[in-house]
Amino acid sequence: MLTVTRSHLAEMIYAQVGLSRNESADLLEHVLQRISTTLESGESVKISGFGTFSVRQKGRRIGRNPKTGEEVPILPRRVLVFRPSHVLKARINGGTAEEGDDE
Repeated sequence: MLTVTRSHLAEMIYAQVGLSRNESADLLEHVLQRISTTLESGESVKISGFGTFSVRQKGRRIGRNPKTGEEVPILPRRVLVFRPSHVLKARINGGTAEEGDDE
């Protein structure tokens, strides 16, 4: 498993784009902040060729404690959902997809 950190991403921006290390880190933070703010407001974020992040509302429901079997209410909440694009799915499965074919 590969863990991708902010510093790793900032270093890749530095190496491939040519910005200074500080500018690369600032750019990454700005992009991540923009994505977070958009999701917090309930809007979706689509990254072409990668996928779509969206927030979904889950209603109140009854769950069970797996140890005791006791019913426990689960309160309504918002959850983050990721839907991969066709391009990403194809790459994972070893094929290729057309760039304009993503969701």
